[in-house]
Amino acid sequence: MITNPTRQRTLRGHKATWPTPRAANNADHQAMLARRLTLRDRWIIRMLHEHHVLTSHQITALAFPSFRSGRMRLRELFQWGVVDRFQPFITVGTAPMHYVLAPAGAAVLAAEDGLDVKELGYRHDRAFGIAHSLRLAHTVGVAEWFTALVDRARHSHAEERSTLGAWWSEARCARHFGDLIKPDAYGRWASAGGEIEFFLEYDFGTEALAKLAGKLAGYAALAEATWITTPLLVWLPTSRREATARRLLARAWRELDDPCSVPVATAAAELLNPEAAHPSPADEVWLSLDTTSGNAVSARRELHRLLEAWPHVVPPHLSTDSQSALRPDSTPARMAVAPAPMPPAPISSESSTGRR
Repeated sequence: MITNPTRQRTLRGHKATWPTPRAANNADHQAMLARRLTLRDRWIIRMLHEHHVLTSHQITALAFPSFRSGRMRLRELFQWGVVDRFQPFITVGTAPMHYVLAPAGAAVLAAEDGLDVKELGYRHDRAFGIAHSLRLAHTVGVAEWFTALVDRARHSHAEERSTLGAWWSEARCARHFGDLIKPDAYGRWASAGGEIEFFLEYDFGTEALAKLAGKLAGYAALAEATWITTPLLVWLPTSRREATARRLLARAWRELDDPCSVPVATAAAELLNPEAAHPSPADEVWLSLDTTSGNAVSARRELHRLLEAWPHVVPPHLSTDSQSALRPDSTPARMAVAPAPMPPAPISSESSTGRR
């Protein structure tokens, strides 16, 4: 849950599971997959390649009407060798199943984009290596952050018309901007007529806050190089840590040559209401860095209304073609196309065959 993310220290290893018969990844099997895989299955494949790992709860919240239907379909995809899975060991309770891309799924994705599997950058051992990575909890936490936005959009009222228009992974951001910045993600959110694109720095309480503040220089350099002003969102676990981070960020922000080129807003996970139906980062928890402490409470804004704090920032839908460096559909050569964050709508054939 986004208000209580799993910490890295609780993930001591991955729990072995009972072996399940799986199909061999050969030409006949690929022919079978061409007939069996739905648009949603192919979207899941692309999402796993983009974000490396997603839990069963996240995939269900992203694309399925119920946990049972999601679990049954993921089991089929696992048996077909499309996805792999592991279950981290935790000291209390049971961790959800974590899913990564398997060789058959990588072959499908590479064929769709006209690439070889090697050109796709996929290796089975590397894909499964996330199970033992010290950044597993952070990667899952970022995915949970965006999953909460998608879940909010899927359950939003018609008058809100909420949607997550873009969700780039850290790896994709590094390919685009790695010489200047390396954010945890890039996103675009729209709701109730408001729209914002942003970079995300997801703090888990383990990184030195001085290092976080030092990243502002890179974002300023990117804004100067591209002439594009993109807000930076900093997500922290507690209000106390947010207050400390804001002091350090404000000091570094004022030292920039052009502070207005790097709009910064912060929020804390504990500000969300865990009893709300769909708590998410879209809630009224964001505070602009240039807000004084005297009116901090009243100045908290919803995500789609943050641009009201920065009138000089051009909304994404008003951006010109020259501002194409951050367009969600721009893709470096020899890289898989970024998936749409929102899952495809089911078609009648999927419903008639029971693939819900």
